[in-house]
Amino acid sequence: MASKNSEGFFDFLKTIIYAVAIALVVRTVAFEPFNIPSKSMLPTLEVGDYLFVSKYSYGYSRHSLPFSIPLIPGRILATEPERGDVAVFKTPSDNRTDFIKRIIGLPGDKIQMKQGRLNINGNLVPRKRIENYTETLDHGRSRSVTRYEETLPNGRKLPTLEVQLDQGDLDNTRIFTVPKNHYFVMGDNRDNSQDSRVISQVGFVPRENLVGRAEILFFSTNGSSVWWNPISWWTALRGNRVFSLIK
Repeated sequence: MASKNSEGFFDFLKTIIYAVAIALVVRTVAFEPFNIPSKSMLPTLEVGDYLFVSKYSYGYSRHSLPFSIPLIPGRILATEPERGDVAVFKTPSDNRTDFIKRIIGLPGDKIQMKQGRLNINGNLVPRKRIENYTETLDHGRSRSVTRYEETLPNGRKLPTLEVQLDQGDLDNTRIFTVPKNHYFVMGDNRDNSQDSRVISQVGFVPRENLVGRAEILFFSTNGSSVWWNPISWWTALRGNRVFSLIK
């Protein structure tokens, strides 16, 4: 009897080990889940969104591995990101923290903000006003900001939010020349994003720091649920954001 019990235990243990190994492989080479903790990518991504990031989109580096184990030199099977991609990367300041932003500048590009308007290689990026957008702040407060649609040089359209002041440091910058094998990233919530415009915090993102491209938003909650009330789990769900593609 003891022998059969031991065999059953070891079979169960092997099943667990195999399951963990398969999950690690999928997480490393295919898809990894992430959640959104900040408002820097509004209106595209909201706090409480959960999404899958494709690990194969840009190839693999040490940051593709668990704990960024330095087993991969540089980047292998590398594919260039496209302007407008929403990408997850390790912030260059510590090579540990995951950030998610939109790729705006490619190697060799010159990027500048003038009076709140994006300029790429000396050309003003066209935009059109879409609507007023209500941004929820802390302690139940809110404010009205303007939602625009920008059209990047490759024809890709993206939504942005902006407070109508255009006098801040993020609204008026120097010209940033993107180095070789680096990228310039920005949040869609232009006045509330720590991104490549803030050199001390993010700056230019090295190619090997790219983790993957955000692909699918698979779950979203507004954060109002409490564990002891199952009904609140349902009411907190943002059903219109479940299983949608990220553009």
